[in-house]
Amino acid sequence: MANNILVVYKSKYGSTKKYAEWISQELEADLVEAKTATPGMLKKYDIVIYGGGLYAGGISGVKLVTKNPCQNLIIFTVGLGDPKTSDYSEILKLNFTPEFQENLKLFHLRGDIDYSKLSLLHKMMMAVMRRSIARKPEEERDMDDTLFLETYGSKINFASKEYIQELVSYVRESMAIE
Repeated sequence: MANNILVVYKSKYGSTKKYAEWISQELEADLVEAKTATPGMLKKYDIVIYGGGLYAGGISGVKLVTKNPCQNLIIFTVGLGDPKTSDYSEILKLNFTPEFQENLKLFHLRGDIDYSKLSLLHKMMMAVMRRSIARKPEEERDMDDTLFLETYGSKINFASKEYIQELVSYVRESMAIE
């Protein structure tokens, strides 16, 4: 526990795990999967960084940290949308109370997708999403919609270590960690 930081993650297809490992390495933090983290463990750290994938507006496993207080909590999500152009306000509403949001520091990172590895449920969800976007008039589609339709069914890799730099800098600067 060089910096008394814990990185906790829940990853279904690997992108969130990859980001959690990179963040842990950069900050010399301990790393655990959400399924092995306990409320007592979370309390022992000065900073807890939680990462979860975005699925139908939910953040995978986030209840672990919303139901168990942490001294300083930072959350990162991983999804396909471009954080520079995507609106995450509905995700915030679905996952956090207004009171919880007041002290929340949240980062959105771009992940990967390989349609051939998706579960049946996720394949069906993506097909429904595709139909919904395809029904929209072209002038109402945003960049994420267009990219989704263009890449549907293929393998896409947006994950990049450079995306963690804002989170890492925030932790180092705000928490006075070197």
